Amino acid sequence: MATSKRIHSFKTPCELCPLRPLPHFREFSRDELEFVSRFKRGELAVDAGSTILVEGAHSAHLFTVLSGWGFRYKMLEDGRRQILNYIMPGDLIGLQGTIAGEMQHSIEALSPVSLCVFERDRLMTLYNKHPSLAFDITWIAAREERILDEHLLSIGRRTALERAAYLIAFLYERGRKLDLFNGRKFIPITQQHIADTLGLSIVHTNKTLRKLGERGLIRWQERGCEVQNGEELMAIAGWEGLGEGKRPFI
Repeated sequence: MATSKRIHSFKTPCELCPLRPLPHFREFSRDELEFVSRFKRGELAVDAGSTILVEGAHSAHLFTVLSGWGFRYKMLEDGRRQILNYIMPGDLIGLQGTIAGEMQHSIEALSPVSLCVFERDRLMTLYNKHPSLAFDITWIAAREERILDEHLLSIGRRTALERAAYLIAFLYERGRKLDLFNGRKFIPITQQHIADTLGLSIVHTNKTLRKLGERGLIRWQERGCEVQNGEELMAIAGWEGLGEGKRPFI
């Protein structure tokens, strides 16, 4: 597996962060913005297919995704993989290592990814001096739990067709809110990624995705999926969407 990473000595000023103008995110106060600017230590560029964090590792850093797509996963000893969730701009990663002492999952980049780098040791300063930002981290953790609840419901109770429709609709809705598509609703995942998320064989996954394609809801391509009707995918899954207003990020 590729592990190419490039540490940038330069930093995107927090005042010019490309995520701040998006209506999906809440505004920072001046004090919060100044603190986050000092908290940030640099940026990390990661190539598609590279490992960002490894299960069992002790990392000195936390990261906010600035751009790109990735996924969290766990592996069994025989190589079987379960994808747990997907990461997109604004997501905070590495927080689990603060509590558990080491990472309990790995993270891989689906596309080129840019990350803001923060020193884990300074996290307590955030909790002590900026309770609003501390609440934001709690909100982010609670949101992740809510998303995983929905994923577990999908794997446990939805049919294969409903599972596939839900996953693609979920990724589409997240990408749409983050303005990631630029007119082309393309999600950079393979059928193997979908199989490893849904707990299905690659053969079953292929047959299921073909059914969605025959209905004109998706168009499958070599390195990704183009969504043609996100609303109908949501209807098939019986999923009402993310149901959140403005969200925080660090």
